[in-house]
Amino acid sequence: MVTALVVSSIPNITVFQLERALELKRQIAALEAEVQELLGSSARVRRGRLSGRPRRRMSEAGKRRIAAAQRARWARHNRTTGANSKPKTKRRMSATARARIAAAQRRRWAAVKAAKS
Repeated sequence: MVTALVVSSIPNITVFQLERALELKRQIAALEAEVQELLGSSARVRRGRLSGRPRRRMSEAGKRRIAAAQRARWARHNRTTGANSKPKTKRRMSATARARIAAAQRRRWAAVKAAKS
């Protein structure tokens, strides 16, 4: 979104604004170089932040073990839930339960009508 905003506003900037932006960019680069100099060569900049330790890498064997464990979890999940089993049947209400609910609702509406008149 920021990139789209910058790109759409490029035709509307003046030469002065462009020169000012270039000057700011140079200042930022100089400040970054100064920070690198202060921290020494042991600190590295990664994704906009300083990090003193290298990025950890995973071996191919480790990746295979993790993938196998995840496949086993999915297999266990599918076995317990029955991935190919028939869907659950709908719960149905008995006729007597439906009649009791309907009678209760009629009583409620009768009370409402009696309160109005």
